[in-house]
Amino acid sequence: MSVEFLYVDDHLCVAVKPAGVLSTDEPGGMPELVRAALHTDCIRTVHRLDRVVSGVMVLARSAEVASALSAQIRDRRFDKTYLAVIHGVPPEPAGTLTDLLLRNKQERKTYIVHHLEKGVQEAILDYETKGTADGLSLVEIRLRTGRTHQIRAQFSGRGMPLAGDRKYWSEPDEFPMCLWSHSVSFFHPVTGAPMTVTAPPPSMDPWTRFL
Repeated sequence: MSVEFLYVDDHLCVAVKPAGVLSTDEPGGMPELVRAALHTDCIRTVHRLDRVVSGVMVLARSAEVASALSAQIRDRRFDKTYLAVIHGVPPEPAGTLTDLLLRNKQERKTYIVHHLEKGVQEAILDYETKGTADGLSLVEIRLRTGRTHQIRAQFSGRGMPLAGDRKYWSEPDEFPMCLWSHSVSFFHPVTGAPMTVTAPPPSMDPWTRFL
């Protein structure tokens, strides 16, 4: 499988992760694909995308760079923007969703809960509706927290499941998963220069109804 690169230097690379490919360092995962494409040994995952999610992903070319980028994520200086197509229309054109989430490891699903208990984590995201068409909405999402399946759980929990989400919707449609890692912004771990790398979602239905 070929890799589409958006940015490459001696310290890091930004690539487009295809849907169905693991973010983690396993056979067939993004690090292995990038090693083969760049003919290099050391490729480290900096942040993860779910297997079914595609789009912009940053990988480090050394342990030191991976550590520096991970520190930016912890310090919330590493920003990620997503695009999603959801069923329905948000009640407000823009807003913030705040929930308590509990991960069920056996089901591999994340649920909204209403009381604090062991394993419960707060989840916060900001969204802005970019368009509506045919009962669907295009939303831009900025995560304030990075919980497993956060976007999928928070929108489906409000009756607005993501198009193509076969895990969080009981009546799945014919679309592939419509969650796209749209852009990343961070500071170059060596030069300190601010960087923003963006990629548009695929030119296919239902994305083309909005873009």
